[in-house]
Parts: sequence; structure tokens; C-alpha cells
Amino acid sequence: MSGHNINLTNNSANDSANKSGSSSPFAYPVIGFVAYSGTGKTTLIEKVIAELTSRSLVISAIKHTHHHFDIDRPGKDSHRHREAGAREILLVSDQRWVLMHELHESKEPSIQEQISHLSPCDLVVVEGFKDAEIPKIELWRAEHEPCVSNPCKANTDQHIQAIAFPGGAKANQQPALNRDVTVLDLDNHIEISDYIIKIIGLSAKQA
Repeated sequence: MSGHNINLTNNSANDSANKSGSSSPFAYPVIGFVAYSGTGKTTLIEKVIAELTSRSLVISAIKHTHHHFDIDRPGKDSHRHREAGAREILLVSDQRWVLMHELHESKEPSIQEQISHLSPCDLVVVEGFKDAEIPKIELWRAEHEPCVSNPCKANTDQHIQAIAFPGGAKANQQPALNRDVTVLDLDNHIEISDYIIKIIGLSAKQA
């Protein structure tokens, strides 16, 4: 396997990932990425999605966003429908469709509920939702102040199965870890993609 594979025998999150086909609470296999802003999370995810897609895997993504997020614009027909009281608005074109659902006083849906709304896929990549109980990879950079001034999330979150930083196991500067997790090279998206495929139990499809 790519990367520096430290013993994960007692990692319950890893066990659940390997059994995702039978005992996972999620509709599809899932992997999350957690990191402080500015660590390069979105850039890495973009590369990983492209790599996995090139292997003929169908990838979906979930991104947690800020409180006042809105893809609609005042004055547009869809916005007027929503303001009039429509609970859901489906925008459709010959390129794509988007379903907007108004929560009103309802709470934000759980990660399980979010995944259940997706069409069938091989893997769901999650950005954000740092406290979600899903298999996760933490990103870390020695030159990024929030990373060095705060403990690694992997030290307390048993669902974090790997940590990726530039150079990986060969790096001169490494994070302080108090438990065994897999170490990956943040600059090697192919290694990270291989690791995801292994722990989730996926395999590249024949083109």
C-alpha cells in the first residue's frame, strides 16, 4: 500500500470503513477531509476527485458551507416561488438540475440524511463536518500557524484514520501524534487516492 501504514488494528473507525458494504449506516461509502482553513483541503479534494474519476469511479461530494449560503438571487422566478412559500424548488436545464430545500425551523440534516439524498455512487467525498462520525483524513502543514498552535484532531477523534502532510513519513517536520494513524504525503494525491480505495474497499472499474 502507498503511504506509511502504521498499525490500525484497534481503530474502530477503520473497522467500520472496511465493512461499509454490510454494516455502514450510510447509503454509500464515504470519506471526509478535515483541516484548518488555508491548509489546502479543497485543492487536494479536487485532485483526488479527478484521480478517482479517471479510474471510472462515480464520485459525489458534500461541502459544508456558511449559515447564509444561498444559490438563488432575489428577483429570479425561483426566488419568488420560494418567498411565496414553496418548500422545495427544482431548477432544471439541459445541463444540470438543482434542488433547493428550505429548512425553515428544521435542524440541519445529519450526514446520513444528506448522503441518502444523493444518487447512487461509488464514493461520497465530504469537506467540512469535522465532527461527523465518518472515516476522515486530517491535513496538516508545518508552516501553517493554526496547525502548529493547536493539537492534531487525530489525537482525539478516533474517526480520523490518516493524517497527510507534505513529505509524509519522510518529512523533517511532523505533527505530534499520541496514537497510531496512517501517515500520507499531502503532496501526493495519487497515494492518498490509493489509500482511500483500500480502506473503503473500492476497486477501479474497467473502462
